[in-house]
Amino acid sequence: MTELDPVIHAAARLRITATLATLDPGESIAFPRLRELLDMTAGNLSTHVRKLEDAGYVAVEKTHRGRTPVTYLALTKQGRRAFEDYTDALRSVLGERP
Repeated sequence: MTELDPVIHAAARLRITATLATLDPGESIAFPRLRELLDMTAGNLSTHVRKLEDAGYVAVEKTHRGRTPVTYLALTKQGRRAFEDYTDALRSVLGERP
């Protein structure tokens, strides 16, 4: 039986990963924009992003725009591959062919 990646499988992390996967490779999104798109609290989003970052799936870049700190998030190559593998595994579990 195909195993689903437990890091991505949590509903919130799946939503985060799926949203980041819609960006072109090398593109990133500002933390507040992702929070708004997913309708998550900052604390909840931070917790899940940390788990994805620890797994090497999400890159977090902290910078400044003027004097304002800004955090950008992007899917890493490893994260994109993991998401593709996850969706393939899910299709397999559902009996679909990739």
